[in-house]
Amino acid sequence: MSNIFKHYLLLITILVFCAGCVNKRSSDNIYVRNENTLEKQPNLIFYLADDQDVYDYGCYGNEKVNTAAVDRLAKEGMLFTNAFTAQAICAPSRSQLFTGKYPLKNGCFANHTATRPNIKSITAQMKNLGYEVVLAGKSHVKPESVYQWDREWEPVPKKDVPRDYIPLDSIGAYFKTSKKPFCMFITSKYPHGKYFDVDNPNADDIKFYPFNEHKKNDNAYVKSKTGYYRSIEEDNTQIEGVLKLVDKYLDDNTLFIYSADHGVSGKFTVKDIGLKVPFVARWPKVIKPGTTSNQLIHYTDVLPTLMNIAGGKSIEDMDGNSFLPLLQGNDVEVNKYVYGVRTNQNILNSEVFPSRMIRDKRYKYIRNFNSLEVVEQNLTGKPNVDYFIKRGANTHKDEPHEELYDLQNDPFEQNNLAKNAELQGIKEQLKKDLFSWMKSQGDILDESLGNMPIITPKGKKGFKLDQDTPRRKIPDSIKNTLKKGDYIVIEHW
Repeated sequence: MSNIFKHYLLLITILVFCAGCVNKRSSDNIYVRNENTLEKQPNLIFYLADDQDVYDYGCYGNEKVNTAAVDRLAKEGMLFTNAFTAQAICAPSRSQLFTGKYPLKNGCFANHTATRPNIKSITAQMKNLGYEVVLAGKSHVKPESVYQWDREWEPVPKKDVPRDYIPLDSIGAYFKTSKKPFCMFITSKYPHGKYFDVDNPNADDIKFYPFNEHKKNDNAYVKSKTGYYRSIEEDNTQIEGVLKLVDKYLDDNTLFIYSADHGVSGKFTVKDIGLKVPFVARWPKVIKPGTTSNQLIHYTDVLPTLMNIAGGKSIEDMDGNSFLPLLQGNDVEVNKYVYGVRTNQNILNSEVFPSRMIRDKRYKYIRNFNSLEVVEQNLTGKPNVDYFIKRGANTHKDEPHEELYDLQNDPFEQNNLAKNAELQGIKEQLKKDLFSWMKSQGDILDESLGNMPIITPKGKKGFKLDQDTPRRKIPDSIKNTLKKGDYIVIEHW
């Protein structure tokens, strides 16, 4: 055998070996492929606060609240100004993060309810890409068959504070000893009420906005709000603790995302004060510090993005899109529209008043399907059913059938332009696209009047319309009068 041929075989062997190394999927040497980089898989950390308005952060313009840890992340990474959830309520909001699907499609569109049992959630998707998937803190999602965390740590009690703490000791021990790439969701119980009890509350210590400035002289509101600010500060302390552990045990190839599941001031609504969320990302190896993105992103985009970063692709029936290009500095459109869902049933103030929303960067259209304007057309002729339909419309008597807002000039949605003659073309296009989306989601509502479904959970779980809740009383004559055929049973609840 000639020396040239020997050298040729040696070269081929080296090339084959190197190719095998690049494709190797071991516990400590897994690679991400995308258009711009070839990089070892990063660790992924997502910190989720609970019930905090996007307007209550220093980095989003509120100088009266202490969010130093989040402000630091914004300086060291990227701040998103147009990030949204589809539902301003805990379980439906979180289900989107974990499935890449809107609430109607994943099945969790009322609070305290379950994701459809046939869905492959983040636990299955990221495990398939070589990651260990961890939940540290509040869960609020089910069933266990869909969410099979590799490790899960409950919140831990702490003295002299109103809520349990995130499990910092377990998080630190895991960071120190982890041997493979991980995807960890750190889910805080703060600042969700019960809030701190603040002595001598002062309205001057609160930043007011058009949606709450009328409450400056409401002593109970001011006391609650100052307690809420104090709870935000307490969560800031927790975040600082996590960041110290990240800096101590993990390298620069760690993506850290901070968000809050929805705004408390707009809870249960489809207004931006409920659906617009804080969203900050730090990734020293990729994200340019101190940058801002104004592109529309959504909670359904999070799982496709994490899968993209891990070297995979999102599943075809997911609703979200990867925003990895934004993190890499490419200002591209991720979504033309984002959507919102309102389901007032199965909460303490349960009423029949569903809403849907569609929004682009500038304009927003809302359809309130059981407003007083149309309630007569929604009646069924069954007195016991119609009682609840009328009750829902009257409870929300100030909310019209249609709403249209120019968010560029009216970011707090104070001026309804639904009847503005010059904007009818925009309204009709948004309406058309909203109904098309609803159909694709398998919505229980459609554009026709006279379709006002009452929903109820299977079995005894949940808050049924014809029964009292701690916040809502039903007349004895109407209690327990809804029978099979009067409502839709949501089987997987």
